[in-house]
Amino acid sequence: MPIVAHNPNLGPSSPIVVPQGRVLGWGTMERNIAVIGAGLIGRAWAMVFARAGWNVRLHDRERAQLDAAQAFIAASLAEQAEYQLVADPAAAAARIETMPDLDAALAGVDWVQENLPETAEVKREVFALLDRHAPREAVLASSTSAIPASQFTEPLAGRARCLVAHPVNPPHLVPVVELCGAPWTAPEVMERARRVYADVGQVPIVVRREIDGFILNRLQGALLSEAMRLVGEGYVSPDDLDKTVRDGLGLRWSFIGPFATIELNAPGGVADYCSRYGGALRRLAEAPPAASVWDPGNVRRVAAALGAPPPGDVLDARTRWRDRRLMALARHKQDQSNVE
Repeated sequence: MPIVAHNPNLGPSSPIVVPQGRVLGWGTMERNIAVIGAGLIGRAWAMVFARAGWNVRLHDRERAQLDAAQAFIAASLAEQAEYQLVADPAAAAARIETMPDLDAALAGVDWVQENLPETAEVKREVFALLDRHAPREAVLASSTSAIPASQFTEPLAGRARCLVAHPVNPPHLVPVVELCGAPWTAPEVMERARRVYADVGQVPIVVRREIDGFILNRLQGALLSEAMRLVGEGYVSPDDLDKTVRDGLGLRWSFIGPFATIELNAPGGVADYCSRYGGALRRLAEAPPAASVWDPGNVRRVAAALGAPPPGDVLDARTRWRDRRLMALARHKQDQSNVE
């Protein structure tokens, strides 16, 4: 049965069919990955690589966390199979082995994906351990969403093999992954990372040099800052703002990006669009949201407008609903790519 991987010849998120158990670019060799941290991101990465035929060692010091991850993974893979996103969920789950011992998890692996708390101190400590104990040929990737690799890899003997591979939550359903090396990351490591993540079905993008927030969070931050201003200053309700994205901008952005969007909005392409609308957009850019939109006062106004947060069981149900909608969207995009 086939699995889905990315085909660069069909566009940035178009899938192709790859025989299960074989990863493009690696022939029929087995590939092994250690996923460090069994939280939401770690367990999602475990599924991504297991679906593509890799042997996964999922490591966490807490046995309860590993047990919870196993249960989540089994249920999620079964649900993904309903949307034809994985051919054999039982076989994929069987390729994931939980390991509380770090040395055992790292033995003989080709890849390491770290998913621990978002502090530079934690990253420095764990990458020092990974660099000492992982095989020399293994690539060391961090899922950090905000900390550049230069802040936690500089003193390492193997710093040339380290990079950031920042996913979007949940990575097993949202395929983009930002690849950003430190100034000393070897170019061949970046290229190897690009091929590996594409071959396991993700959509890698390369951040050419370090920048705070990488790419996705800078775009998300710009939108969220404006949303915080518009709601905090009373221009729109939170519900209507969500509708603006969900039933407006987001519909186009789910299959074409902002540059592709504006290229279709003017007969002469992007330059023509800018000549027509650049003046109005420039005025908006000259008065961006202030950093104070994230101050406690404005946060309280936005929170009050949103109302009380839902209880835990409702939040869990909404998360499961979101994941099912993402599965349906992934399947739809796959079908549309095959048609086009």
